[in-house]
Amino acid sequence: MCRFIHHIQTIERLFHHLKGCQGLRNKGSSTFTSVVSVAKVCGVAHESPSVKRLRLLVADKDFSFKAGQWVDFFIPGVSVVGGFSICSSPRLLEQERIIELAVKYTNHPPALWIHNQCTLDSEVAVRVGGEFFFDPKPTDASRNLVLIAGGVGINPLLSILWHTADLHREWVNKGRGYEIGTIRLFYSAKNTSELLFKKIILDLVNEFPEKIACSLHVTKQTTQISADLKPYVMEGRLTEKEIKDHISKETLFYICGPPPMTDFFSKELERSHVPREHICFEKWW
Repeated sequence: MCRFIHHIQTIERLFHHLKGCQGLRNKGSSTFTSVVSVAKVCGVAHESPSVKRLRLLVADKDFSFKAGQWVDFFIPGVSVVGGFSICSSPRLLEQERIIELAVKYTNHPPALWIHNQCTLDSEVAVRVGGEFFFDPKPTDASRNLVLIAGGVGINPLLSILWHTADLHREWVNKGRGYEIGTIRLFYSAKNTSELLFKKIILDLVNEFPEKIACSLHVTKQTTQISADLKPYVMEGRLTEKEIKDHISKETLFYICGPPPMTDFFSKELERSHVPREHICFEKWW
């Protein structure tokens, strides 16, 4: 307990000193929750050759997040604050006090620490922020979702996908909660080894074929695509026509990826007269 208190004090000093610094994303004027919680690393795995996946056990029972949000990531001894989207469902946090992050290797100090120094039982601290989320109330109108991801931009969209599956299970099994419409995921990466969370995505598609569908795109594939992925994978870039085929007044669009991709699809949707309030996007770089 003394170590936890010491780390909380360290994290709070770091936050007040560095709150004006930029992390991995431009947070703009986004609001933060008031909870800075210590978290212990309880799982580390390679999600792809360049991406590590962390499981964090969050100490503070008041810590919560909405599907799609990110965390400021404070590392004792590292003077730069990281910013990483949560890729797990809010329900996992509610049930097990666990959140998951998937972090690509870069030269940014927090990412370097995760790839080179982080081990089981490492202690960090996290604080939720961001206006990019899907958090419907049970009485809200049913909506279809189109999720558009590029590279590690899949992280917040996987959280949203998990959340919609949890909402649908509750609706089917208990007859209460929010009634979700259909969910279509468009996900592009360089090759199939860089398509993150493939098994999770396909398991959800197979569990709820009437609700969830996916289209996976690879732009620089040099090896044969495996038989289990072939029905879902297209070679070549994701096009605006594929997205426009899913426009309706009941559909919300969530986009996360490199800025050129995010800008392109958000502008194409606006040109197709999709209301701005139905287009949510987050850029990473």
